[in-house]
Amino acid sequence: MLLTIMPKNQKQAKEVAKERIQTLFQQAAKAKTQALANRYVALARKIQMKARIRMPKELKRKFCKHCYNYFKDKNYRVRTKDKKVIYTCLKCKKYSRFPLK
Repeated sequence: MLLTIMPKNQKQAKEVAKERIQTLFQQAAKAKTQALANRYVALARKIQMKARIRMPKELKRKFCKHCYNYFKDKNYRVRTKDKKVIYTCLKCKKYSRFPLK
């Protein structure tokens, strides 16, 4: 269901996968419920793994790496410490650290 219509070459398949991932994250941002946004993130992750591509850098920070919870409104906490940005997921209580530029 995820990549049912595979283009002939691998490069086209990866481009289609990137477009679908972008679309799913746009829909997750507009989703009315948190469960629906989380489902969109899970689908995007499946597409990414199936196509064997990396998640775009700007999208990596929009969900929890541990429980795939989409960060929306007040379900996460952002802090800075020692030149790092720390995102804490309030659902699973785990955190992700990213270097601060």
